[in-house]
Amino acid sequence: MSTQANRPLPDGYRLHNYRIRKVLSCGGFSIVYLAEDENQVPVAIKEFLPASLALRRDGDALPAIAEENLAAFRYGMKCFFEEGKSLAGLTHGNVVRVLNFFRANETAYMVMRYERGRTLQEHIERHRGSLREDFVRRVFTLLLNGLREVHTNKLLHLDIKPANIYIRNDGSPVLIDFGAARQTLTERATRLSPMYTPGFAAPEQYRRRELLGPWSDIYSVGATMFACLAAAAPQSADQRLDKDLYIRARRLWAGKYSEQLLQTIDWCLRLDHLRRPQSVFALQKVLLRERDPLVSLTSRSSEFRDMVLRLAGWRSGR
Repeated sequence: MSTQANRPLPDGYRLHNYRIRKVLSCGGFSIVYLAEDENQVPVAIKEFLPASLALRRDGDALPAIAEENLAAFRYGMKCFFEEGKSLAGLTHGNVVRVLNFFRANETAYMVMRYERGRTLQEHIERHRGSLREDFVRRVFTLLLNGLREVHTNKLLHLDIKPANIYIRNDGSPVLIDFGAARQTLTERATRLSPMYTPGFAAPEQYRRRELLGPWSDIYSVGATMFACLAAAAPQSADQRLDKDLYIRARRLWAGKYSEQLLQTIDWCLRLDHLRRPQSVFALQKVLLRERDPLVSLTSRSSEFRDMVLRLAGWRSGR
């Protein structure tokens, strides 16, 4: 089914106890608004509105849903709502904070804390080809703290990519825009086209979805680290399954980044899910190790490691 042009709710629209200020992003699955609550605190509100299933026209609040799309839309809304409910139970500094979730306008909404900063994608574009290894290690070690919490709660992200990692003004990363509901809807609803991000989605998201697990998000983490160095995604996994043209990070950046970091990226990007890190903890331990002398350590590396361990809830001697 061809994608329709959905119209967002207008600026100033009252949605429960929130007032919409402007549109932040508009995609094929949802619309994200900047809004404020009754205390004028800014929030981000994500609206479930897959363009392949529902159409909102100018001046309307309610989307028009064709009878043949109604079951798929309701199932997707249920998945979206349940995802919001699950995420609301997570409280971690490196995972987007879901404050509220509710139904209105015959669809569902997820209210999230509004973060100030810019996406990792914007950061990559600004520093094209010049991101330092210390930056990559710091961002991903902290981000993995959040992803570890997600996996501990039996959730998967399934859409990790530079555009879904936000770098706050203080430099700390936060994981945003989970794709699990999109993936579930794609699996069940034939009228919705697959929503994979080429280069970042794991092979099992294309084929053999019964193999999905933490290692699927880890593939995406590896692809995102690759993008930090290349300013582009690696070859798409579905293409790699047919003809693997992936050039290993160890070859592309030998001498510019440490052998260990490059090996770690290649490890995450194995096509065979059993040959990747099987848990975030396993990957995090590698990123926390001392780097080889190829790239000099900062004098604060031990202090940084201790900080990360504290943030992860680890204790010495455990």
